[in-house]
Order: sequence, then C-alpha cells, then structure tokens
Amino acid sequence: MGATRCAPSALLAQLRPGQSIYVGGGLTPATAFVEALQADAGHSRDLRITTTVPAGFPTAIDFEKLHASATVTVPQAQRAFSPALRDGRLRVLPLTFSGFSRYLEGQTFDLGIFQAAPSDRSPALQFGPSVEFARAAMRRCRRVAVLLNPLLPAPPLSPEIPAQRIDLISEAPLPLPSLSFAEGDPQSDAIGRYLAPFIGDGSLLQMGVGKIPSAIANQLRSHRRLRIHSGLVSDTSMLLAQCGALEEGAEHRTTFAAGTTRLYDWIRTDASLRYVGCEEILEARALAAIERFVAINGALEVDLFGQCNLEHASGRAISGAGGAPDFARAAHLSHGGLSVVALKSTFEGGARSRIVPSMGAGAIASIPRTDVDLVVTEHGVADLRGTDLHGRAKALIGIAAPPFREALERAWSAQARLL
Repeated sequence: MGATRCAPSALLAQLRPGQSIYVGGGLTPATAFVEALQADAGHSRDLRITTTVPAGFPTAIDFEKLHASATVTVPQAQRAFSPALRDGRLRVLPLTFSGFSRYLEGQTFDLGIFQAAPSDRSPALQFGPSVEFARAAMRRCRRVAVLLNPLLPAPPLSPEIPAQRIDLISEAPLPLPSLSFAEGDPQSDAIGRYLAPFIGDGSLLQMGVGKIPSAIANQLRSHRRLRIHSGLVSDTSMLLAQCGALEEGAEHRTTFAAGTTRLYDWIRTDASLRYVGCEEILEARALAAIERFVAINGALEVDLFGQCNLEHASGRAISGAGGAPDFARAAHLSHGGLSVVALKSTFEGGARSRIVPSMGAGAIASIPRTDVDLVVTEHGVADLRGTDLHGRAKALIGIAAPPFREALERAWSAQARLL
C-alpha cells in the first residue's frame, strides 16, 4: 500500500496527548507541521517533541504557541529559548552529537515528520542536503510523514528514503535559509593567515560556517589534495572545490550543507560530496582511523589552562557542544592531525576578552584542555603541544588582545601560587 497524501494540517489527526514525536530539524526543519501544530495550542497537549535546532539557524518553534504541558528535547540550546529552559519545557541534553545519536537509538517515536526532496534521478524521495539525525531518528519511528519540498535540492550523493517507510506525504514548499557572511573582517582574515601554514596539503578538514571559517578557506586556495569530513559544509567547500584545492575523486563527507543560494545551486549537481548521518560521520572507529585530520572549531572563550567554552555566555545557555568535542578528540589523536580552536580575541566591541584566566561561574568546558593543540586569534597562534601549565598560560596570554594581557598575567601569577 502506498503512502497517504494529505495537507500538513491533516497530520495533526495522527497526534494523541502523551505521544512522543520526532520533528525534523537542522537545515530542513518540518516548519509547515510546526506552524500547523502551533495554530491551536490544544494540538500539542502533553506532547513530547524531540528535534534539533542548530545555534544560529531559524526555527518555527514558539513556546508561547505550544501547550504549557508540551516539552521539547534538543541537543543544543538557543538564546531565545532561555525562558523555556528555565521552566523545564525545553530539555537540553548535555550530549555531543555522537552521544545524541546513541540517545536516539534507545528511543521510540509514535510519529516522525521530515522534509524530503523530489529526486531528478529516480522516483524515490531523498533527504536532500540535510541528513543530520533524520536517518537515525526515522528508524525509531512507528509512523513516518514527509513534507515534500519541491524547492529542496537533491544532491547526487544524498541518500534515498525507503518508500516502504513513508506512511504520509504532504507537499510543503519552503525556501532554504540563505546564510551569508560578510567579507573583509580584518580579525578573521588575520586568523586565516596565521593558521594556514599549519595545514598541510592532503589534510582532511572539519570546520563550520561563519566569517572565520570563510577567511581560513580563503587562505587555503593554493593548497592541494584537501578533503572534507565535516558535520556541516558551506560556501567554503564550494570555494575550495572551484579553485582546485580539494582532491579530485576523493569522497568528501558531511551531514548537511548550508549557505548561500549559489551553494544550493552548486550542490544540485555536485557529485563529490556524500551526505551521511551524524551517527556515521562521528562514528568513533571511523574517526580514529583518520590520518592528517585537522578539526577547526570556534569557542566563546578559552581559559589559561586551554579549556574551551562553546555553550554558555555570561552563564546563559546559548548553544551546545555539537560535534566539536568528537572532532577535536579525533583530530588531536590523528597521526599528523591538529585540533584547532579559532576565535577573535575580544567581544562586545573589544570591551571583554575571550581569553580568560579560568572558566567562570556558569561557564562550560565543552572541549577539554587535553584535546586542544592550537588556539588562534588575530594576534597569533598559541601552540599548546608539549607545553606545561606555565607554558600554556604564557602562550595564550600572548594571543590575547594587548589591553588585557597585563591583567591576565596577574591573574595567572595568583593562580600559579595555588598549583
């Protein structure tokens, strides 16, 4: 029997109070379903919703429009969700993405709702440019509904959705979010120049999106035989491919692509990038076997021990660990690899330093000091490999913004007396 076709609002008839549902997230959230669900708060009474909302990406979830008894479980927080986090309606699991994949393996969902792309090459539907956790979650769903989005690209190496797994189909056109990052940021450009010499030809790269990754990629255009193994790719990967920096014939891998409309046009025909789930790209044995793996992650702050906070700002949860700790550990242990943390030295217009004496109250050490090789700011590179506690502190103070270095030195002198 084939899947039943219906309007997104008709999917609400599948819901019962107390059910557990998975709502596709990442780059391709099930927006049409969420909006229908929130049109009448009664539809979400006692629902237990699991989804993903990457920091910085748009979401249709509005706790003011959900029933007060509904809960939403995610692996990452967002700044706008702070009230719901405080009152327990938002459940943020303190897990890396590999840990969240394992968490999903133990769940059973009454219904899963996912976006799907029509394929140009077969009658089957595809996950499109965003697999993320969708494939793993779909295996744990009793019933599956797909929102067929004719605007969603279907890259050649995106996996198909087995027809027998689809119970309900709704057509829901939704443009992909266009994410662009302004060029010409002097601090980001300096970070790229400092880091590029540490990355050798033939390296396998992981990095995210933003001004700093874009600046780093710009400095890697003359590199050769680079490969991609990243949770997220953006226009930077397209740039590296078009300038010949990526190894031809190699299998480059990601869980989803997000960027400008130029990127989305490019991935429609690009046959070099394979889209896999987080459970696959972060699989521990596969990561451990990678050589020359360079993982480049950002941070909100780094302390003088080398601990990196990626999640809390001024004590408030604004993100999550994501895949960064998994990638950092793998790169640190990789033969010829490097675990890199790249960040601007200040924030709030230069008023506050991102290099801090120690993790303050409410801060989270998302990447431990044991998994960091290089820390890079616009003032240089702190190479922490083989350094002792005093050497680490000295190196990190040396890449802090000059106005803060004296205070950091005094703070370290005080801490050193307690060692």
